[in-house]
Amino acid sequence: MFKRNIFSAEILLIFALLLCPSLQAEASKQPNIVFLLSDDQSYGDYSFMGHEHIKTPHLDKLAKESVLFKRGYVPVALCRPSIMSMVTGHYPHTHLVTGNDPSRDIYKNEDMAKAKAKLISNVDRFKVLPKLLVENGYLAHQSGKWWEGSYKRGGFTHGMTRGFPEKGGRHGDDGLKIGRDGLKEVEDFMDLAQKEEKPFFLFYAPFLPHTPHNPPDEYLNKYKDKVESLHVAKYYAMVEWFDETCGQVVNSIERRGLKDNTIFVYLTDNGWIQREDSKAYAPRSKQSANEGGTRTPIFFTWAGKWKAQDRPELMTSLDIYPTLCDVLGLDIPSDLPGISLVSACEKGTPIKRNTIFGESNAHDVVDLDDPEKTLLYRWVIQGNWKLLRSYDGIITKYHSSHPKIVGPQLFNLKKDPNENKNLASENPELVKKLDAKLNDWYKLKHAKVL
Repeated sequence: MFKRNIFSAEILLIFALLLCPSLQAEASKQPNIVFLLSDDQSYGDYSFMGHEHIKTPHLDKLAKESVLFKRGYVPVALCRPSIMSMVTGHYPHTHLVTGNDPSRDIYKNEDMAKAKAKLISNVDRFKVLPKLLVENGYLAHQSGKWWEGSYKRGGFTHGMTRGFPEKGGRHGDDGLKIGRDGLKEVEDFMDLAQKEEKPFFLFYAPFLPHTPHNPPDEYLNKYKDKVESLHVAKYYAMVEWFDETCGQVVNSIERRGLKDNTIFVYLTDNGWIQREDSKAYAPRSKQSANEGGTRTPIFFTWAGKWKAQDRPELMTSLDIYPTLCDVLGLDIPSDLPGISLVSACEKGTPIKRNTIFGESNAHDVVDLDDPEKTLLYRWVIQGNWKLLRSYDGIITKYHSSHPKIVGPQLFNLKKDPNENKNLASENPELVKKLDAKLNDWYKLKHAKVL
């Protein structure tokens, strides 16, 4: 009797789908995908990550509904190469956007224009994520930070950034007003996607909490009395302002009845530790291979499909591309270094990988074809152990971010998350083992280890 009831239910469902095309469409509908990308924020600067002062109620709520990786990482702690890694699924030494700009010490006047054009042309060598999604029926909108020319060059169907060679086409130009000056362009895009009945990809990467730290008084006044430094108070207020705009994006999707069929992906492009005595960032944060530069919480929210989980494993932003390919039933390119996390998200399956890698190059690129010329660090994390190796790349900017430390640096991140005690001399065999992993991952031709 029990089997017959199940069989009958299946027959009824088949008839319902045949008789009701709208149900068929709903059953096969592709999910909307929304990237919420923070710009210059420390991995601990959220309520859900335990910060004692900063309030992030909207991201807290989303994180509670998410598959949350608190040990997430970006493979490089600088915005342009980090974003390029995110949308290509590759390391900087593969996609060759290793810094934010060509070096003015090397490329001058007319050569600089050619160098900028060549650096941007790397985006054409890859099936970047927006292109992939558009080829599979999506509308795609870019707002906020974007370096690789105009939004069209990145494969987006809609967007805000004009990009090089337009005047002021760096960083994201017109796109940088999103969030700080409202969300009209994002709202209009979602209206259009609904009208055309198409799934959408929303790349929301506002210039927040990035400098200038000029938060509205309603946020700043919350922190003035909680910390002694006005610089710190302003930064904390910027984080909350960013959180508020994320809440506005999520609420807009909820109002449209789309949340259950929308995947939210959250992370930050690189870290930031605010100095107390100036508006600048502290060492071992932005641009640094240390935790303060590379670590970020990363989470996926798909309310209609994936149950909330707090995952203990390591994750890298390079996993986002293959995961979304897997979600959409697309072949995952065999050369991608990241892995699909769909099984972990859907079923709670343990992730077998326990090792991830990253690199650090100078801010400015001195050789557009050879990333080793500005290679400053390579790093590997295996379980709770992290090894940093310093190299002799040319430092062209932000010297304070890249202290030249001779010899290996080995840290136990579980016992020493702030990387204060170098344990390399006490663990020579482990250093040797992790060195071998680094060399297998990144084959050095001529860079000198320090």
